Amino acid sequence: MPANTSSKVRVRFAPSPTGELHVGNIRTALFDWAYARHTGGTFIFRIEDTDTERVTPEYIQAAINTLKWLGLDWDEGPEVGGENGPYLQSQRLDIYAEWAAKFLEQGDAYHCYCSSEELEAVREAQRAANVAPGYNGHCRELTPQEIAAYLSEGRKPVVRMRMPDGSTTFTDLIRGEVTFEHKFVPDFVLARNDGSPLYTLAVAVDDVLMKVTHVLRGEDLLSSTPRQLRVYDAMGVKAADYPLFAHLPFVMGQDNAKLSKRNGETSIAWYRDAGYLPEAICNYLALLGWSPGEDRENVTMKELTELFTVERVHSSPARFDMKKLEAINGDKIRALSLEDFFTWAMPFMRKAGTVTGTDEEVALIKKALPIIQERIVTLGEIPALLNFLFVKDFVIAADSVEKIADEQSKKVLQISAERLSTLTEWNHESIEAVLRSALIEELGLKPRIAFSALRIAVTGSHISPPLFESMELLGAAKSLARIRGAL
Repeated sequence: MPANTSSKVRVRFAPSPTGELHVGNIRTALFDWAYARHTGGTFIFRIEDTDTERVTPEYIQAAINTLKWLGLDWDEGPEVGGENGPYLQSQRLDIYAEWAAKFLEQGDAYHCYCSSEELEAVREAQRAANVAPGYNGHCRELTPQEIAAYLSEGRKPVVRMRMPDGSTTFTDLIRGEVTFEHKFVPDFVLARNDGSPLYTLAVAVDDVLMKVTHVLRGEDLLSSTPRQLRVYDAMGVKAADYPLFAHLPFVMGQDNAKLSKRNGETSIAWYRDAGYLPEAICNYLALLGWSPGEDRENVTMKELTELFTVERVHSSPARFDMKKLEAINGDKIRALSLEDFFTWAMPFMRKAGTVTGTDEEVALIKKALPIIQERIVTLGEIPALLNFLFVKDFVIAADSVEKIADEQSKKVLQISAERLSTLTEWNHESIEAVLRSALIEELGLKPRIAFSALRIAVTGSHISPPLFESMELLGAAKSLARIRGAL
């Protein structure tokens, strides 16, 4: 198949949002967006919502919000408009009906009256004969009398496209030359018996009318390509003007199975709520099947648009690694300015009920954030780490109480309370100096043992920000009260 001769790249992301967008959806959207931005082309956002039972207005809005949150802005589509709209397929039904009628008139398509039971019986017979299952062409050449008989039975036909004999060959930008023998691509349905279009009709018509030049999509749709090319042909599109296809590799879980909730495939909304930064998600998803070169893993959105080319997309499956995503997210958090870190952190603090947002709380949070910025991998960890600073009814976590119940811990707490009460300057340097002198040098304890009991007494948990900085932020009165309370 010759290359598309259009000078300007036009790509589309066309989800059918039957739920929240997931990892696979967004990886496709990201590659489409990056390619459009790299080439100075157009990124079209189109909603395939003809399945009205499963695609709801709420899911459509969630898809729009997700792309906005990730920073994947579109040039044509919902809320933006464009000269090739509307961009919801449910608003384009007349267009699909016109093309289905034209295909029937041209003889490219025909009415098929076979019932679902009859079609299933054919498939059963094909399986028994070890023949590839598919439509057997029963209604291809019906006589007027046969059609009248079916109509008298009250049968409502579907519209089915004729696949010619032979094969379809096209060049995939990632996989090279691909050939499909038509004996494995039987005549396919374009429109249901109620007139509603199927994917095979709507997607091809939209791509042509929206002047799409490149189709970047998942490998699972590779087998539908010869059907789309057949529709292009019936529409009168020359082979030189067909969109070019690039089928992205599968994303597998750590167990080498297809992604699922069990091995990493969850909605982008889940990652957002868990405290992953949008740039971290985009950075990581970009590495699933594409490489910026030189073994780089940290890529900004700007760099992605500068470096992304389809030629650097791999054909082999990519593996989703949660640990690597966490590492990249941690790196992105550490790279934030204090103001940006505060902006990202505050919603998590509010949602957890840790703070209400008073001036006093805000000032304390800004002091506390630098001591945890190097230690967290998600924003969702922040409330639990800083809760000890704001909690009104302080208690030690149940799983930590027994860790300070032994005689040595009691001795550590007793001596700490005595020495700390003599401090004239309450800052982390002074706190550390007096405690190291009393517990490490005089008692001869190892730091981990000496300070573990103190950490639990002051913060309520054995997991907390750095101890001495935490005590400085908490203040002398509260720190000493908690140590004595633990005793």
